[in-house]
Amino acid sequence: MSGHQRTNGHLLAFITILIWGTTFISTKILLTDFGPIDILFYRFILGYAVLAVIAWRPIRTASFREELLFMAAGLCGVTIYFLVENIALIYTTASNAGVIVSVAPFFTAVFAHFLLQGEALHSRFITGFAIALTGIVLIGLNGSLVLDLNPAGDLLAFIAPVVWALYSVLMRKISGLHHSSVAATRRVFFYGLLFMLPVLFLSDFRPGLHRFADVPSLLNLLYLGLGASALCFVTWNRAVGILGAVTTSLYIYIVPVITVAASALLLGEKLTWLTILGTLLTLFGSFISERKTP
Repeated sequence: MSGHQRTNGHLLAFITILIWGTTFISTKILLTDFGPIDILFYRFILGYAVLAVIAWRPIRTASFREELLFMAAGLCGVTIYFLVENIALIYTTASNAGVIVSVAPFFTAVFAHFLLQGEALHSRFITGFAIALTGIVLIGLNGSLVLDLNPAGDLLAFIAPVVWALYSVLMRKISGLHHSSVAATRRVFFYGLLFMLPVLFLSDFRPGLHRFADVPSLLNLLYLGLGASALCFVTWNRAVGILGAVTTSLYIYIVPVITVAASALLLGEKLTWLTILGTLLTLFGSFISERKTP
């Protein structure tokens, strides 16, 4: 693989995380008029519609086993991951959830070590993980020096990075099938939405379209649907295909950093010395983890 390709892979991963790290602002605004399930369904139906226009020719899988990869990716990366994350936020704090979800690279490395070729664990990764996790915890504390644990919510939040790790490994396998990244993401979204339907019927989903008349709500939903879903899943899946599941997943460490920066810039939240230290440790840890042992 050329250096140019790897540079493109890192750029795609960084753009993805830059957008994903700011989505909490849009979600927070939308929660005044939309329920968590409503937001989840509308953002992915919008994303699917855009991808269907761009990649209008459906993928032809070679076997049912190949199709199962897309089904599993949709179930893990769309339905279960976002449902678990949203429900966890009802019972635990955003800081707790953010810290717990950010350990996804560790689970990705473990799964990839056993399920993928060329993705073996190395000592630098473990060292970097420990450093980055320390930084993430400091960011989560955000100067309070108290981490308010909630067993139910934190357990649910802990499931999210495990599921995302499985999704990353599945997308690595799918990238080896050499389908278009856009078309592959569209197929994953299709199954994600399909598995989401039973949840809609069991929840208090409200299809009222009058809420889209509110311009801020519409713009934020478009940001989540077109940017955070359609664009970001394509760029993330492409990055996984270039860099591998483990290296790409390291960018998840940076999500709390971007979240803190966006909070300070857009919401006027205070930056503490503990947060700044945590940010530096997180960035340093991700750098160490990415460097392979010679």
